Amino acid sequence: MKKTIYSAVFLFALTISFSSCYTYTFSVGEGAQTGVMVKEKNHYFIAGLAQGKQSDPNQMAGGAKDYNVTIKHTFVDGLLNAITWGIYTPTTTIVQK
Repeated sequence: MKKTIYSAVFLFALTISFSSCYTYTFSVGEGAQTGVMVKEKNHYFIAGLAQGKQSDPNQMAGGAKDYNVTIKHTFVDGLLNAITWGIYTPTTTIVQK
């Protein structure tokens, strides 16, 4: 019984620690004001060594002076990375105006 509880606690801690490693957030100006969100994918290949199409947060903001940008690996991004063995490694950019 104790071994099961320790294993569950370890897996929970491991899961929480991984989620913060793949998220980068920054604010431009005063930060988000209206709550409108725009999402786009960034395409990387061979574990990020080669770059494909990348999103432009300034263009995604549509001329707004105040917004937040978050770049992260979503669950789907990680799943695609695992399925392709690192050949295709996408990330998601979220701009909140």
